[in-house]
Amino acid sequence: MNKRPFLALFVTPAVLAALASAAALAAILQYAFRAYVPGSLDPGGFSLANFEALLRPLYAQVFVQTVWICLLTAFITLVVAYPLAFALVRTRNVALKSFLLITAVTPLFLGEVVRTYSWIIVLGNTGFINSILMGLGLVERPVQMMFTTFGVVVALVHVTLPVMVIMLAAALSHIDVDYEKAATSLGAGPVKAFLTVTLPLSMPGVVAGVSTAFAWTFSAFATPQMIGGGRVSMISTLVYQLGFASFNFPFAAALSITGIALTFAVLAMAKQAIRPLEKIGAH
Repeated sequence: MNKRPFLALFVTPAVLAALASAAALAAILQYAFRAYVPGSLDPGGFSLANFEALLRPLYAQVFVQTVWICLLTAFITLVVAYPLAFALVRTRNVALKSFLLITAVTPLFLGEVVRTYSWIIVLGNTGFINSILMGLGLVERPVQMMFTTFGVVVALVHVTLPVMVIMLAAALSHIDVDYEKAATSLGAGPVKAFLTVTLPLSMPGVVAGVSTAFAWTFSAFATPQMIGGGRVSMISTLVYQLGFASFNFPFAAALSITGIALTFAVLAMAKQAIRPLEKIGAH
């Protein structure tokens, strides 16, 4: 008698999705090692010129800027999401808990383009923030927030916030409140109890949230393209420009493969760096 009658039914979609992803990556990989033929959509023969071109300072700067924006977004998202997740888990008021939950996860139900256009309305020179600042007489001219790294990071934080809150809330919900009470009974104040008990025990959620936020931001396209307006270059926007503006699909494929490799490399280094923190949380 089969003890797992639905195993094949559950596994088959995952296997098909994995095969489709592998086939897509294989197609991109073979394009990356083909030569670009100007004026033609068909690639040329085998060539390493695409990867050699990535060593130019222009493209190296885009890689560095992409990593910086992803790290900055992940850090700011963590700072904003942790109090929300803490309040969501610890509050006893059902109405307040529902309000916090809806506020936190609402961005997940909005399309990326819709969210981005909303931030254009907020951050534009005639947008919500500048209208208030000029109306109050705090500034004489609009503050430039569109087409800047600041604007891109703010919009990306909004995108990654729900996932960070959910992961942190899951980690915080598994922490026994009695641990904090024990620390308090031994003379620790609320701040010290949080820093020595709650924060270390929530480290698995922090690590998972930061890693997910970094990877998600690395692949974001619509937000940096529309908020950055071509002035804030990231790998995703550069791939689009090369592939659909210049039709240089081989170089765009090489850039994509290198971006994926860079993502795994940064996450692996981050994993090694924060392993001591994970051990603290495990205890």
